[in-house]
Amino acid sequence: MKTEKMWTAITILASIGIGLALYLLYNYLSPKPLEICNVNATINCDAVTKGNLRDFLGLPVPLFGLVGYVGILFAAIFKQKKWVLGLTTFGLLFCLRLTYLEIFVENVLCPVCLLCQLDMLTVFALAVMLWRRPELENQPSS
Repeated sequence: MKTEKMWTAITILASIGIGLALYLLYNYLSPKPLEICNVNATINCDAVTKGNLRDFLGLPVPLFGLVGYVGILFAAIFKQKKWVLGLTTFGLLFCLRLTYLEIFVENVLCPVCLLCQLDMLTVFALAVMLWRRPELENQPSS
């Protein structure tokens, strides 16, 4: 995959992540949340938006996702490999921690969170591929 296409893919995936995080943040803040991802008692977003996992360090968990994806978006727009790799590494670890707590502590699966994790994993893989590419690839050939 060409470098420019990878940057475009990261930009698109970060935008999708922003949308997912905004959905979760809306449900966190709303007294009457949307019920799109509430399938049953085991498969729903309530653990992250209204339950025990809703806050981390006193802040809404969806806010961490939103800030992370916005950071990734700007890093991709400005083609900052280090920032994209750093933010996606943190984001992936944060998502893995949240998924672990959902499954093994709360016994619930948040479909939107799983989409965020898949999104973040894909961006992370692209960031690693970009990181491994030499800088000279972007230079015009003489």
